[in-house]
Amino acid sequence: MSISVTTWSLEQTSPDDLRPAAEPPGEVRIVRAEVPSAEFSRFLYTAVGDDVSWRDRLSLTRERWQEIIAAPGVETWVAYERGTPAGYIELAAQEGATVEIVYFGLLPAFRGRRIGGHLLSYGVARAWDLAERWPGTEPTKRVWLHTCSKDGPHAMDNYLRRGFRLFDTKIEEES
Repeated sequence: MSISVTTWSLEQTSPDDLRPAAEPPGEVRIVRAEVPSAEFSRFLYTAVGDDVSWRDRLSLTRERWQEIIAAPGVETWVAYERGTPAGYIELAAQEGATVEIVYFGLLPAFRGRRIGGHLLSYGVARAWDLAERWPGTEPTKRVWLHTCSKDGPHAMDNYLRRGFRLFDTKIEEES
């Protein structure tokens, strides 16, 4: 049996496009994971993406995973609530002064608590200033991402509320 999956691509083309969310109540911190760790990245990826069918990295070897997250211009920012990982955003600098939000999401237990809008806002701001942390990288001119109909029910609304604009839609059949 096949299902139809819609993928939307969204972008911002200026730091002024970002409309930050309010900070959530309570003790929420966002910290860059400065030591690339395939094991920690895999934990975040599976903890956030398992129930929304993230599968593309599951077949990667530890070495390949490490290579991806340790590449120049790749950053992982992790939200913690009272010391517990709540979600993450992975950024990747690309040619043409572009930064992709490769992965973004919250662990299921932390959804619906206003952490996602705050984490996305913080992560997008870090995408816009990424070149400041990576000498030789062009200043960001575009931040983009894609989301799909398999993602959480609030994903698209969160992106639109943060100032992202739709630039492409694709519909594919998956089995």
